[in-house]
Amino acid sequence: MAEYYEMQIAGLTRKLKKCAVSDTLDIAAFIMLGDVEVTVESAKALLKKVPDFDIILTAECKGIPLAYEMARQSGKPYVVARKSVKLYMDNVISVKVKSITTANEQVLHLDGDTAALMKDKRLLILDDVISTGESLNALEALAKKAGASIVGEACVLAEGSASKRQDLIFLEPLPLFFKD
Repeated sequence: MAEYYEMQIAGLTRKLKKCAVSDTLDIAAFIMLGDVEVTVESAKALLKKVPDFDIILTAECKGIPLAYEMARQSGKPYVVARKSVKLYMDNVISVKVKSITTANEQVLHLDGDTAALMKDKRLLILDDVISTGESLNALEALAKKAGASIVGEACVLAEGSASKRQDLIFLEPLPLFFKD
């Protein structure tokens, strides 16, 4: 039988399914995809907390709805670091990432036109959940390669030790569940 962790996210109650990462660790899965109410309210709450920015950068795919909604509410653009190189992409810049929620190492890519949009701009890096910070590190590396200035890093939930970070803007902490 599945176990759940109940919490408040942007004033809304949600039950997050606990999932085993290993024999000794479970995480509560926050799936924003398809939850329009949480996406809209989280975007509204985060926009009140983040510094002024020119462009939002997120990674494909779970951060996209949040980035879109924050862009819609703020009137500022967002860009997405892709997980594979697409036919339209030229002069691609890439970085490797290993996330806690992904089985294998991945590579994030920006095409040259997107990187050019980011050059000399104030960039807000955004994700749904930040845990180990590996995805965040990859987005930072892409931003630096593109010549952007990172003004903030934000997420809806900061998981585990990420909730202790002073440089991270987030709405709620998300605990890790250690098993004996």
